[in-house]
Amino acid sequence: MGSHPHDPPMPVPTTAAGREGLEALLRAPRGAVIALDFDGTLADIVPDPDQARAHPDAVAALAALAPKVAAVAVVTGRPAGVAVRHGGFAGVPGLEHLVVLGHYGAERWDAVSGIVHAPAEHPGVAAVRAELPGFLDTIGAWRGTWIEEKGRALAVHTRRAQDPEGAFAALREPLTELAARHGLMVEPGRAVLELRPPGMDKGVALTEFLQERGAEAVLYAGDDLGDLAAYSAVEKRRADGLPGLLVCSGSAEVPELASRADLVLSGPSEVVALLASLAAAL
Repeated sequence: MGSHPHDPPMPVPTTAAGREGLEALLRAPRGAVIALDFDGTLADIVPDPDQARAHPDAVAALAALAPKVAAVAVVTGRPAGVAVRHGGFAGVPGLEHLVVLGHYGAERWDAVSGIVHAPAEHPGVAAVRAELPGFLDTIGAWRGTWIEEKGRALAVHTRRAQDPEGAFAALREPLTELAARHGLMVEPGRAVLELRPPGMDKGVALTEFLQERGAEAVLYAGDDLGDLAAYSAVEKRRADGLPGLLVCSGSAEVPELASRADLVLSGPSEVVALLASLAAAL
C-alpha cells in the first residue's frame, strides 16, 4: 500500500472531522464503507435522465478501490436495475461485492448475485401515475415540464421549462398536495420534484448498510437535497465517535449540501479522481 509519485494528488478536507474521517479510511480501509450517489456524483447531470451514464473512468476507479475496502455502495433514488445498467456495474472484475441501494434503499442489487430485491409497489404510485398528466394540464404548469417514470416513484422535471425555477416553485405545493392525497411524499431536487412513498430515505438506507457491514469509517458523496439525509446519518455517527467524510459533488445548485460537506469537488470528474487517489493510496 502507499502512493506513487505519479498518482493523482489527494484532496484535503477543509474540516477537522473530515480530515479525521479520511485518516481513518486510509489507516484501516478494511473497515471502511464508500457510499456514493449516482446522478450528479458518479454521472454528470444531463437534460434527459435516460441518457445519464457513469463518468468514463468511474468503473475503473471503483474496481480498483472496492477490493481494498469493506464495501462500496451506490445509494440512489433511481431503480436499482437502472443505476446498474447506466453505471455499467454488472460483471466487472473487482466489483463482485458492489451493492446498489435503489429507490432510496427500497430496492437492492448485489453484484455477487446479480439479483434485485424489491418490495411490492405502493398503491399510491399507480394512482398518481394515472392522475399526474391531467393534473399538470389542469394547473397550467405543464409547458416544458415532463414526467419521468421511475417504477416505484414518479418525477416531474422542470429543467427544460422556459423558467425552470419558476416552474419548480409553482409546482411544489400542488404536487405536495397531490402526493399527500395518495399517501406519498415529495422529494425536491435540482429542477425536479419526485413523488415517492415515505419511510425510506438515503439516511435510513445508509445507516442500515453501515450496521450490516460493521463499518468503522464511511465516506459519503452526493450532490442534491436527497443526500442531506445521508449527510445527517454520517454526522450522527461522528457524534457517536465513528469517523466519516462528507463529499459534495458540485456546489452551485445545492449550497445546503456544500455548506455541510468536508470536501467540495466540482463534479463527477473530481469525485472519480478522488476514488482513484484513494485506490492508489491503499
